[in-house]
Amino acid sequence: MEYIINHVPVRNKKRTRRKMVPEYITIHSTGNPNASARSERAYLTNPQNQSVTSYHIVVDDKESIEVTPLDEVAYHAGDGSRGTGNTKSIGIEISEYGNRQKAIENAVQVTASLLVEFGWRVDRIKQHYDWSGKNCPRILRTGNLWQKFIEDVRKEVE
Repeated sequence: MEYIINHVPVRNKKRTRRKMVPEYITIHSTGNPNASARSERAYLTNPQNQSVTSYHIVVDDKESIEVTPLDEVAYHAGDGSRGTGNTKSIGIEISEYGNRQKAIENAVQVTASLLVEFGWRVDRIKQHYDWSGKNCPRILRTGNLWQKFIEDVRKEVE
């Protein structure tokens, strides 16, 4: 899987320009089965998109794209401009497009890589749900898929 850095321009309202020292990783799913990681990245700079909502990394079955620097606040957790989810966590969006299982596997790799980079354990991984109560990441919140995701990340780290 290729990891691409393609940050949204600073002048875009998706960029807060607020520095962050991350303490968590928050997992999301896009809720859009028709958009790849590149499409999700492109939507961030679409003039029709008037929201300030953003994230740090979007992952699909082929690649991961870092759209916001990992040391910058992005509004993705739904807990307000001062909430811990937004101000202290790296937001990862899992694309629902294409081979979903491969996208989840790629998200496991990216998440594990971040845990290693920051010297964290899996207890630093949160669901969007944990911050706001939203049913997200919906693709992992059914059955035992969230626990499997956590176990897969743990195995990848080891």
